[in-house]
Amino acid sequence: MSDDSKIIRSDGYRWKGVERKDYKTDTDNFRDIHRYSILGDETSDLNTHMRYFEVQPGGYSSLEQHRHTHSVMILRGSGTVILNDRMETVQVQDVIYISPHTIHQFHADSDEPLGFLCVVDSKRDKPEIPDDQTIKKFITDPKILKKIRK
Repeated sequence: MSDDSKIIRSDGYRWKGVERKDYKTDTDNFRDIHRYSILGDETSDLNTHMRYFEVQPGGYSSLEQHRHTHSVMILRGSGTVILNDRMETVQVQDVIYISPHTIHQFHADSDEPLGFLCVVDSKRDKPEIPDDQTIKKFITDPKILKKIRK
């Protein structure tokens, strides 16, 4: 029986042997964000993937929704998360649960990067970029409509 257990050492929000990747390549509705796939992409026996995202000041993730859930923990900085018709400030150690079909987006609003761990099911659907009709269905608050980036 093989023991593939391991420890991935960190150094300032970077992990030994973990490459910084482009956030996405199939859309351009985001700004100043990178992704680190810490566990899961290369490990076939895990049911989840653990990724670290880092949004630079003034940056944001894509506005999206999907069928799968997310578990997110803020590790660095502070910012704003949009969850349908809610907009909340988040900071270090806050945990966010994103339920299925929730339109969501993270913004780095402070002078430092917003860094968060995101754990998702290894077998998940691809994100959907909501169209204007879907956005109007789920988001009615004018402040949130002004904040979102698409």
